[in-house]
Amino acid sequence: MWTCVFVGLVLFVIFVVPSHALGGSAARSGSIRGRVELRRASAPAERRPTVAELGTPAALRDLSDRLRSVVYLDSAPRRAFDEVEPGRAVLDQRDERFVPHVLAITTGTVVDFPNSDRIYHNVFSLSKTRPFDLGRYAAGRSKAIKFDRPGIVRVFCDIHSHMNAFILVFNHSFFALTDAEGRYRIDNVPPGSYNLVAWNEGVSSGPQPVVVPEGGEAELDFALR
Repeated sequence: MWTCVFVGLVLFVIFVVPSHALGGSAARSGSIRGRVELRRASAPAERRPTVAELGTPAALRDLSDRLRSVVYLDSAPRRAFDEVEPGRAVLDQRDERFVPHVLAITTGTVVDFPNSDRIYHNVFSLSKTRPFDLGRYAAGRSKAIKFDRPGIVRVFCDIHSHMNAFILVFNHSFFALTDAEGRYRIDNVPPGSYNLVAWNEGVSSGPQPVVVPEGGEAELDFALR
């Protein structure tokens, strides 16, 4: 593309080069999707059933939440570490359970631990990533903790030994929690080669290579045993 400009008797030709020819436009992000097949889910600890659960087979209690896995980039783009947006999340205490059983967050996120039961709870963790002890508090109250370091935090209740949950803390945003059918999707991934990991309580896949095309979609399935 060019433009002619007349100045007196001299002709100047000015070439206008499209920005994409200079590499000025950023590469379009892609996505990763797939499914995690969980061959064997971890069994929930024995606990006293609630009134609503009386007559329900023990194997069905609490199981659906444990079928959800977390899929994440083991090595994220360098700029991703500067774009983490901490937020706020909730790990509820309901029917003597932590809901959800698995929570995935970014560093700097504050997690609220409300007590929705009619009994006391005491939330604590001995994990090196973020040890804490919230002490006992009654129904209707809530306490909060900020998670500043990446890693896995296992959460317990000091009063009810069957209660436990996991908080996975990432220093980037390229992770996803699977749905009830094991499907996941990670969007806005810059094009490139990565290693992808699938995690579930007690089991984790090794890093699996995946290539994300510019503006396209990569697909990778997992089978966790």
